[in-house]
Amino acid sequence: MNRGELNDRHGWSDEEARLRRSICEIGKLCYSKNFIVGADGNISARMNDGTILITPAGAMKGFLSPEHLAHVDMQGQPVDDGPRASSETGIHLVSYQERPEMRAVLHCHPPHAVAMTVAGIDMQLPVIPEIIVTIGGIPTTPFATPGTPELPESIRDVIRCSDTLVMQNHGSVTIGANLLDAFKKLDMLEHTARILWLAHTAKGGLEPLPEDAVRKLLETRSMLGVSTTNTLENRCGLRNQV
Repeated sequence: MNRGELNDRHGWSDEEARLRRSICEIGKLCYSKNFIVGADGNISARMNDGTILITPAGAMKGFLSPEHLAHVDMQGQPVDDGPRASSETGIHLVSYQERPEMRAVLHCHPPHAVAMTVAGIDMQLPVIPEIIVTIGGIPTTPFATPGTPELPESIRDVIRCSDTLVMQNHGSVTIGANLLDAFKKLDMLEHTARILWLAHTAKGGLEPLPEDAVRKLLETRSMLGVSTTNTLENRCGLRNQV
């Protein structure tokens, strides 16, 4: 069955069909990079009509087909008779509520980033120049019980002012203007965590760059045309040591 026939069979618009395929591709990419394993994590995209396509409960994200996805409204209620949405849909709803300009949310379990939260290492420390200039740093939100309403509420204050975060002992949330943008930030998040983890292991601690060096790096943002949300500029989720 070709794409047109599949769209007609399910009554999908071109936009919906494209986003369904893209979510499946991003799921395969996340799975191949070990950002998710088994049935962990969830991926969503918001359509022009405000409804949300999201990976279903209990599915392995590396092996999805477009018809496997759930379709819900902004209250998390199903809009068709498709699969049941992820039990962590609330993470996505809160993200879209607080950041209506964003169109994609990835919740994954990147191992180095999660390990940093378990070890109590702050990924907001200004250490890596490229991260300082782009996203600033990666806040950690307090532990909240997965599968309960307290989990999405635990990220609400931080997702307002950061495109990336890690939930204590749990996983990451990255948001973007589209699915690839959200994945790019996830890739940056885990790469940063890996570098910081290696440095911490080798040295026994992390030394942030001096304040003057951080200031100079942030000043290059306008020169480079970088306008991303930056947690060092807006002081989002910063701890006392920064």
